[in-house]
Amino acid sequence: MTHRSTALVTGASAGFGLALARSLIGRGWRVIGTARRVDRLAGVSSELGEAFLAVPGDITDPAHRAELAEVSSEFGHLDLLVNNASSLGPSPMPRLANYPLDQLELVYRTNVIAPLAVLQFALPLLDPDGVVVNISSDAGVEPYPDWGGYGSSKAALDQLTAILAAEHPELSIYAFDPGDMRTEMHQAAFPDDDISDRPEPETVVPALLRLLEQRPKNGRYTAADFAAGVGR
Repeated sequence: MTHRSTALVTGASAGFGLALARSLIGRGWRVIGTARRVDRLAGVSSELGEAFLAVPGDITDPAHRAELAEVSSEFGHLDLLVNNASSLGPSPMPRLANYPLDQLELVYRTNVIAPLAVLQFALPLLDPDGVVVNISSDAGVEPYPDWGGYGSSKAALDQLTAILAAEHPELSIYAFDPGDMRTEMHQAAFPDDDISDRPEPETVVPALLRLLEQRPKNGRYTAADFAAGVGR
């Protein structure tokens, strides 16, 4: 039987996750996609056909993660896990001195705890040459005012990714910063700004695909590291 590459992508109903799912399926992959918005995910399933398996739900919900684990195990293996689902937090974003702590906990549950929980059930399913990509942000590196909730959660995700990579050297485990993109989340971060100058997610996907093809050493990378014509 021919091996069909299988990916699990969270946050697959819009933005970068949707663009990546489209691209992988265009290359013959099967994609298990999850997102909270049932209607949007159903639309993606209609567009992409049988190669896209929609599993709607909230990635912070343990029951939904158990369903994802069951669906993933039915295929017997995973070649790629992309933890793309993220929460920006309140918009406009508050400064840390005024940050509602219940909202901060939700940001961390979505951006840190959930990716680890997904990885925990995915690890036994990942093939020996499997790849894990946790979607990061420059806000996890640079101390931008007002970005304390989201930025600190991405910094935590970066460190979590680095430690997982050290603990599992047999796998390729990366933090990937796609940079600014024209997405709903980016618009929510700048509610009063025109973000039409930001690149569409589809233009950033090729950089991630080059990361998957080149398989550099485990670490944190940006889309610019794998821009067209740049080798590592």
